Amino acid sequence: MVHFVGAGCGAPDLITVRGARLLKEADVVIYTGSLVPRAHLARVKPGCEIHNSAHMTLEQVLHVIEGAERAGKTTVRLHTGDPSLYGALAEQLRALEERNIAYTITPGVSSFLGAAAALGAEYTLPGVSQSVILTRLSGRTLVPAGESLPALAAHGASLVLFLSAAQPERAQRELLQGGYGEETPAAVVYKVSWPEERIARCTVGTLAQTMRQMGQTGTALVLVGGFLTGRGGRSCLYDPGFATAFRPGEGEKGEGAR
Repeated sequence: MVHFVGAGCGAPDLITVRGARLLKEADVVIYTGSLVPRAHLARVKPGCEIHNSAHMTLEQVLHVIEGAERAGKTTVRLHTGDPSLYGALAEQLRALEERNIAYTITPGVSSFLGAAAALGAEYTLPGVSQSVILTRLSGRTLVPAGESLPALAAHGASLVLFLSAAQPERAQRELLQGGYGEETPAAVVYKVSWPEERIARCTVGTLAQTMRQMGQTGTALVLVGGFLTGRGGRSCLYDPGFATAFRPGEGEKGEGAR
């Protein structure tokens, strides 16, 4: 059996209870060493076989998994954040299915969620934005034409830019092309929840300059949108004028509205 586990965005105590248990029980661990802190490996049992996938190809990862399966061992494939986001998960699952190897997936706390927590921000702020766009600049992994950054920026929604910190001028230019104004709030979050976490608030107009001043930001996230001001309308969820299935309201304006 292979267990894909999201390690979370960095801090070892942000892994889920299930993920921590699976890690402790594993006979073999293949972890994303370029992004997952080694502190997670303190959980593994004595004698656990450990492999750093940063130095491996997909074929080498599969070779290790197949060997573990033949030996009747349990493997944990430890991913950064949540495996379903930029985790090259699908290709691994297809390969395991072709080999009739069973697997499970345990979700993790993505860095975009950790970044919001670090900033004290709510992406879906009433009256400001009710949508969150997770995207990246096109690079070696191409982005479909309809998902170019200017096209997505045109929505004006809360936006999180992954895997793009190495091109700050391009990111700023395309955000502006898409319709975000120069004064639109932005933030750069580097290694959220790690000991070396760094955060810089800025605007879209000063984004490239801010990122250059921060220096090494290879794994940083860029957050953009009015939600970063924290100023928005009141939620209907706790409004006394709205009835819910659990609380009578002063007026009948919908059940569980938000």
